[in-house]
Amino acid sequence: MTTAARIQSSIRFRGRSFLALVLAPVAPLEDWLAELDLMAVRSPGFFSGRPVVLDLQGIELDRDGLLALVADLGKRDIRIMAIEGAAPSLLDPALPPSISGGRDARPIEERANGTAARAMPSLMLETPVRSGQTVAYPQGDIIVMGAVSSGAEIVAGGSIHVYGALRGRAIAGSAPGQTKARIFCRKLEAELLAIDGLYCTADTMDAKLRGKPAQAWLEGNAMMMAAFD
Repeated sequence: MTTAARIQSSIRFRGRSFLALVLAPVAPLEDWLAELDLMAVRSPGFFSGRPVVLDLQGIELDRDGLLALVADLGKRDIRIMAIEGAAPSLLDPALPPSISGGRDARPIEERANGTAARAMPSLMLETPVRSGQTVAYPQGDIIVMGAVSSGAEIVAGGSIHVYGALRGRAIAGSAPGQTKARIFCRKLEAELLAIDGLYCTADTMDAKLRGKPAQAWLEGNAMMMAAFD
């Protein structure tokens, strides 16, 4: 007769995925940091509590320059959780760890003719998004039947549709290849709009659009906005 043995352990390992922001600095760093400061003024707390990966693939830095950059970001309350694209010789225990193999929020499958292989799914919210809440749906569009309060945030891989007042932050097109993503709202009072990494804050929006039904989209490297007739 075989006796079964029970093995007890107080340690469990689980896998868990987190949506991280990626910062990709460009030269000259002084100008890039100045633009980052301007964004912080227009949208306070944007990076607060967020995991951030520093992508160095588009810039050349020596070790002292990398240490200075991480310190400069730390002074702005931007905590770097990992560094991507850095030469191994630059990294040591004084810096965040190296990371690789990251994927964008959602890969887009394409046919040979370049059209999307399948439509992106959508997430529908039947209740308002309240201040302090963040709703992230990198798989596709987000539809909000109510309002998005000031201090709330919507992050969608595709487009964003708000059938009430949009007072918080709306970040669309976070998935790769979604340059055609749009933001629609019944009443524009947003703190920040962003599509495919390009952003527009409240003080740079056309005052004539405030409080009106509006949409935002990209044309090249510019964000366009217009009211619904």
